[in-house]
Amino acid sequence: MVLISRRTVLAAGATLAAALPPRKPHAAQRLHDLAEVLVPTDPPVAPPDMPFFDAGGTEHRLKEFLGHGMVVNMWATWCAPCVAEMPSLQKLSAELAPLDIAVLPLSSDRGGADVVRKWFTEHNVVGLPVLTDPKGALARAWDAHGIPTTVIVNRKGLACARLEGPADWASPRAVELIQRLVG
Repeated sequence: MVLISRRTVLAAGATLAAALPPRKPHAAQRLHDLAEVLVPTDPPVAPPDMPFFDAGGTEHRLKEFLGHGMVVNMWATWCAPCVAEMPSLQKLSAELAPLDIAVLPLSSDRGGADVVRKWFTEHNVVGLPVLTDPKGALARAWDAHGIPTTVIVNRKGLACARLEGPADWASPRAVELIQRLVG
């Protein structure tokens, strides 16, 4: 039996880390052009009937928003790409509200609404509701492979496009594209 000391393991890890190419700074904060990365759902499908919660703990389901367009963003405060796209989601929400299209940021933070509310305050996020998907149940039911994942739901209540990863949601092109998808 061969025993490997902790010092040997740490030294080997440091050697491996030194051999890796350096990471680009802020790589997680790179936002993609929405039109290039949004994938249409063909045919559109009904979203999962899973609950999410508002800041007061009241349970909601996406079917309550039937007749309205939705941009459902699954995110968390500890997720660097999610954090990077939040200012553009805030701007998108302001642009889409008069068009009866809601931006619903569903946080999977384990600390619930208090964590999200605190993060929104610290980062001056206004105009977005505090919503939680406490254990990522809706994200899992939607087969999200990671966060952020965003799903566009049309006025008929069907998911018509999705994006996995961060995007620039604030461009006029993004607003036009979402309007067209939502109907």
